Amino acid sequence: MTGTGEQDATGTPKGGTGTWAPLAHRSFRRLAAGRLLVYFANAMAPVALAFAVLDATGSTTDLGLVVGARSLANVALLLVGGVVADRVRRTLVLQGSALAAAGVQAAIAASVLLDATSIPLLVLLSVLNGALAALSLPASAALTPQTVPGGLIRPANAVMRMGTNLGAIAGSSLAGVVAAVFGPGWGLAANAVAFCGAAVSFLGVTTAPAGRTPDPERVRPLHELREGWREFTARRWVWIVVLQFMVVNAVVAGGVQVLGPAVADDTFGRGAWGTVLAAQMAGALAGGILAARSQVRHALLLGVALTAVEAVPLVVLAEAPGALLLGAAMFANGIALEQFGVAWDVCLQENIPAGRLARVYAYDALGSFVALPLGEMAAGPLAGRLGVHATLLAGAALVTVATAAALCSAQVRTLTTGQNSAPPQTPAAAEPAPG
Repeated sequence: MTGTGEQDATGTPKGGTGTWAPLAHRSFRRLAAGRLLVYFANAMAPVALAFAVLDATGSTTDLGLVVGARSLANVALLLVGGVVADRVRRTLVLQGSALAAAGVQAAIAASVLLDATSIPLLVLLSVLNGALAALSLPASAALTPQTVPGGLIRPANAVMRMGTNLGAIAGSSLAGVVAAVFGPGWGLAANAVAFCGAAVSFLGVTTAPAGRTPDPERVRPLHELREGWREFTARRWVWIVVLQFMVVNAVVAGGVQVLGPAVADDTFGRGAWGTVLAAQMAGALAGGILAARSQVRHALLLGVALTAVEAVPLVVLAEAPGALLLGAAMFANGIALEQFGVAWDVCLQENIPAGRLARVYAYDALGSFVALPLGEMAAGPLAGRLGVHATLLAGAALVTVATAAALCSAQVRTLTTGQNSAPPQTPAAAEPAPG
């Protein structure tokens, strides 16, 4: 059985089946609270760390080195995180990684507050942060369906994503204020406190016991990775959508995150750019409510098709860069992406064996994260050669083509959701996944 949520005599999940019904289940509430705090801390950390590096050296090169070290460690260890999350109790992974992240953030904060920081030290601590994030991401994503009954998987994913979006909004919004008023060291200290709060929240997450028969193959990491890769490639719709998002993420990272601020500087100003980004998060919150209420059975088809909306902000930046129009485009973009995000989580959770789900999430995240720095690094040189206008329009065309290519897959078009009350079990041993 998926999750630990109670049902009444008629089989209806405790709390009903509405948008907020998953919150009736204690383990889900604790997991959602913990993830919100993790996203809050992870959104706040880069801003506080950036000010700390700039205060220490004033060098954007040093800043890139510190931030890049975290990203590289994160990508390098994502697959390891997937293996760990499928073979160690996921709640234990989350608790341990949150406590360790609190320790790392406290060490960074202390070095800044005591004026004892150095770039090598910050690089080392950033590597540790990236490694811990790689361990926690697959575990947290794969644990969600274990905290609610099968009939609540869709609203549970929607509510979870709304919570993480709220955490990201609050973290990014407060980071600059805290760094400006109290200093970046105290901002990093606040990160440590948030991670401690997340660890406490994760303590309240309980799932069904594993009850597995020991298997000597499970202590072989390479075997585990190969097993996860076979699961990842066995379903064409999985790797096709990941390939689509490798292109989409690279284009958006370069177009919106790199060229967007430059366009804003030349047109409607930096202050309004922050409002534009907030509009996307507001759209994501609205989109989460819509996705939770949706009964569309071909949810993956709808979500993949709506990914084409990612091209709209790029076209607006190129053709009519104004804060009002761009804000509307980003709001619509946030709504559209939540339809995909919830559909993707539900499809994976309903179709991937529970004992291998975290490794599939790890391969998915690896494909997405690898594309981000590629897009960011390529955007500047391409804009210098082709011009910002042409680069943005070319990016919009690439997003459209990648989406159309994904829709050519019959599996993407025909996969349905809601037909399963629980994720399939691993064929070799039909038992619950570890919690």
